[in-house]
Amino acid sequence: MEAIVFEEFGGPEVLRYETGAEVPEPGPGEVRLRVAAAGVNPVDWKTRRGLMEAIYPTTFPAVPGIEVAGTVDAIGEGVTGLAVGDEVFGWAKSGGYARYALATDVLPKPAGLSWEAAVGLPVAGETAARVLEQIGVREGETLFLHGAAGIVGTIAVQLAVAAGVTVVGSASVSNHAYLRGLGAIPVEYGDGLADRVRAAAPRGVDAVFDAAGHGVLPVAIGLLGGEGVAPKERIATIAATDAAEHGIAFSVPGPDFDRVRAWLTAQAEGVLAGTLRLRHADTLPLKEAARAQELSETGHVRGKLVLVP
Repeated sequence: MEAIVFEEFGGPEVLRYETGAEVPEPGPGEVRLRVAAAGVNPVDWKTRRGLMEAIYPTTFPAVPGIEVAGTVDAIGEGVTGLAVGDEVFGWAKSGGYARYALATDVLPKPAGLSWEAAVGLPVAGETAARVLEQIGVREGETLFLHGAAGIVGTIAVQLAVAAGVTVVGSASVSNHAYLRGLGAIPVEYGDGLADRVRAAAPRGVDAVFDAAGHGVLPVAIGLLGGEGVAPKERIATIAATDAAEHGIAFSVPGPDFDRVRAWLTAQAEGVLAGTLRLRHADTLPLKEAARAQELSETGHVRGKLVLVP
């Protein structure tokens, strides 16, 4: 089968396109998917560079990719609620950059939802909903969202605005009109960020969602009251590697897939109804996975990158 394989850590050049990779067989609790689309995420290139070993140890040879959408092709022992031919989306267990992938955590893809839209939801949609719940942002409050124009930020802004939250979102100036269209108040990155956020939210900020990193946590703490004063449980990051040094939670997925299923089902319905917008950057053929990861690694991709076998 077609697959992208790497056998050592390094740059994009370690990714190799193969046509004779072994088709995986589903074990107990697993399904095999014929992959229609694979999502490209920062964790993919970080894994390729060996930066995720403490969390996700790599066994070589490895196939990258944690996010897939496709058709159930085979079912392992003990699987219920799914049948061969079902169209689903979710998380790949065996590596999504391939024609076939194993999975355990998937949910039905609604008819009418494109493969590209479906594969854009699992990681970004789960992350956005999880962090907003973690920091407890509520109707009438103000949220500062750092990195608001990315794929996670795009969903988080819309979920928060729909819940009656005022969102101040940081982004480059070229993305400010886009954020206004989502209902956020945009502010520019860089020196003076805290002052710009305070000017945009004169009544103060109640919670902070850091989706971009780049040393923003001291700013976040200051916005909520200062060192030793700020309620740090109301700040969460998915990007700052120095989070522990500041006493801030680095948010990671939990084990409750039933909750995740409810979030993503509602989001998929929102996409179909036109009440939730997704940002699609590009769709590339599987053999161009190295280029896709190069683009992801720049940190300047506007929306979701998708690979198709």
